[in-house]
Amino acid sequence: ISPEELFLRYHRRFLQSFQQLGLSFDLFTHTDTENHHHVSQDMFLKLLENGYIFKDVMRQLYCEQEDRFLPDRYVEGTCPFCGFDNARGDQCDNCGRPLDATELVEPRCKFDGSRPVIRETEHFFLDLPTFEDRLKEWLGDKDYWRPNVLNFTMNMIRDGLRPRPITRDMEWGIKVPVEGYDDKRIYVWFEAVIGYLSASIEWAKNQGHPERWREWWQKPARGYYFIAKDNIPFHAIIWPAMLMGYGNLNLPYDVPANEYLNLQGRKLSVSRNFAVWLPDYLSRYDPDPLRYYLTVNAPENRDTDFSWYDFWRKNNDELVATWGNLAHRVLTFTYRNFEQRVPHPGELRDEDRAIIGKLEGAFQPVGELLGQAHFKAALAEVMAVAHEANRYLDEKEPWKVIKEDRQAAATTCYVMLGVINSLKVLFCPFLPFSSQRLHEYLGCEGDLMGQLRIETFEEEGKTHEALVYELPTAEDSWAPSSLPAGQLLKQPEPLFHKLDETIVEEELARLG
Repeated sequence: ISPEELFLRYHRRFLQSFQQLGLSFDLFTHTDTENHHHVSQDMFLKLLENGYIFKDVMRQLYCEQEDRFLPDRYVEGTCPFCGFDNARGDQCDNCGRPLDATELVEPRCKFDGSRPVIRETEHFFLDLPTFEDRLKEWLGDKDYWRPNVLNFTMNMIRDGLRPRPITRDMEWGIKVPVEGYDDKRIYVWFEAVIGYLSASIEWAKNQGHPERWREWWQKPARGYYFIAKDNIPFHAIIWPAMLMGYGNLNLPYDVPANEYLNLQGRKLSVSRNFAVWLPDYLSRYDPDPLRYYLTVNAPENRDTDFSWYDFWRKNNDELVATWGNLAHRVLTFTYRNFEQRVPHPGELRDEDRAIIGKLEGAFQPVGELLGQAHFKAALAEVMAVAHEANRYLDEKEPWKVIKEDRQAAATTCYVMLGVINSLKVLFCPFLPFSSQRLHEYLGCEGDLMGQLRIETFEEEGKTHEALVYELPTAEDSWAPSSLPAGQLLKQPEPLFHKLDETIVEEELARLG
């Protein structure tokens, strides 16, 4: 199978999986578009012109059996820093350090397991040491970064940056735009990060406003780069250095890198099929429970573990029992007892105003936490309001009160419908699918989070598929809102479903 066939196969899977999981990219494209090739070559030439790229001879691993220089990912060996015996040729997954393949102890070719030899070859290098002082100055005010990210980055700079080779001897990839180097390609980790810029340019062209990308790259804007910790060097050092060298482009505002997510107490292994595959998961479960679990269990500051038992427990004991139960109790009781409409309230009491005030007061802190990339804390704040709303409902007991005071029960239902109407907005970034269903059960129109579509684009005689996001049509904004009395409700169904404990053993059996 050719590299192009392989990447197109997985690109299609990514598009479908991200769409089904509700990841709302304005544009999720790929890096083999003509646009990306042009933008990458432009940055290469600009850095070369500005003196930040130079040529030098380097030693590289060569497989005599295959008669070829080995790309970094085609070499494995022992990390010289931590001793991990499955380090890759460009980076150690265990300690996170970038590597030169020739540094590996006992390297082996992934094609045939043979030990490669070292040969000399000429390549282009990014002069990272030139940027050390500028990077230190830029990082000086990043006290809002996650400590693990900032400490890792500063330690790398203190240890001293080295020139980074940015071309490779291979046939697949973006051509080096310099005469005489037809047999070399731009290294993927140089051009891959340029994809943030090229995708913005592609998005602007698709919108019919080719210059709009400048609003995010050349005018005041905040760029967040959501990655795992093994990609910190590329996003907190190499990419900022490239942007500095190119000039007149915004540097990252934040790089909220996660630590590692393990699986059942072990490291994930794609090659050994020890993983939870997204298409496989989505064939059996709804997307929102996974989104919830990955958020509350996110490795924001330390490694965490994906456990099927914990997934089952959090789905049933938290998602269903707290939020799902609250919404369903309010909707079903109101639908059955008040002619399927939002009831007209009586005079609000102190406890009514208190729960409304708690809900209204949640939007600012939750929004601030989202802006700081503290997603676990943001979701915890929303769940805390849901707990308070459950407590209010249990104390008011409209199912009992309605027998003696129908107006009081109507007031409670009116208040609670307004509460869950606003909670759907607070939950929407985390649970978009169930929030949309609740939006519809409440008799509201439009889409809370917009629509994700897979579209085909054409450029310079080639076509490619991308995931695009259409803005929502609903009027709700990031603010509390109420429902008009008399609004017609729709027949409600549970937002979430309890899972049987037997799924734990079933899923464990599926792991490689």
